[in-house]
Amino acid sequence: MSDHAVVSSATESSNSTARLWGGGRQPLGASYGKLMMWFFLLSDALTFSGFLTAYGLMRYKFSESWPIAEAVFTHFPYVNGEQPLLYVALMTFILIMSSVTMVLAVDAGHHNRRNSVILWLGLTIVGGFFFLGSQAWEWYHFIIGDKGSVQIADGRVMYVANAEGNRVSLAELVEGHASHGHHAHYTDAQVREAFARTPGMTLVAPGRDVQPIPAAQSQQLVKEAKAIQGANMTRNEYGSPLFANFFFFITGFHGFHVFSGVVINIVIFINVIMGTYARRGHYEMIEKVGLYWHFVDLVWVFVFTFFYLV
Repeated sequence: MSDHAVVSSATESSNSTARLWGGGRQPLGASYGKLMMWFFLLSDALTFSGFLTAYGLMRYKFSESWPIAEAVFTHFPYVNGEQPLLYVALMTFILIMSSVTMVLAVDAGHHNRRNSVILWLGLTIVGGFFFLGSQAWEWYHFIIGDKGSVQIADGRVMYVANAEGNRVSLAELVEGHASHGHHAHYTDAQVREAFARTPGMTLVAPGRDVQPIPAAQSQQLVKEAKAIQGANMTRNEYGSPLFANFFFFITGFHGFHVFSGVVINIVIFINVIMGTYARRGHYEMIEKVGLYWHFVDLVWVFVFTFFYLV
């Protein structure tokens, strides 16, 4: 090989290196804005991972007193009876479909179809509002309570069950029927007296595959028990107070993300209507917001799986 060829080869190699490492390039063709969004989503994913890991550890540690999700989230708006997790499943479906409409909005933006962007982004916002409203409704029913339970002297929360092992609400225990539902509140004395005069009543822990406490022992435990109706950060009729803490914190933190996404989508929606991105000649902002919305949907899939299903 001639000296000229060697010099030429070295020059080409130097130029190639400069092009790769000399700055001014967009890795994988991603803009600065999209890269920063990816960095933010990565850090947020680590945050949610920490929350769900802590939830799993506490659930394992307090398995006997940990509520069963399908026995807690049983309400469906304007429908009588119990439909375990059905409304939560509907919320999840709507949120996933809003991710589909966001994909269609991004695709329409790539083709500069303004009217299509308005349509699909508008539907995404509607889906977000539906999810937020549903979550508020779910929180309301969780807070006011359902059947009620008792807290014995050692701090454990117990469900009231009949001789067959079926859970009995405090309304059924005190009044013999459930006509008042979860809106009626009963004193500790009322619950204790009703339990004592009703034969065959037992106590059972909220966890899976937990055997009821024998009736005689249950009668002794109830003498110092307190009635619990509803859930908050310190008392939880469904079982361990930690369950309520994690429920409020994890679903609330995710709900804040959904709310933020809806607000951002509304701002982008207004900009699309005003023709801001049409004048720029591109709709990249839709794509960046879409990354955030897809992340919010994906996180909810994990929350739904580990919090409600497992």
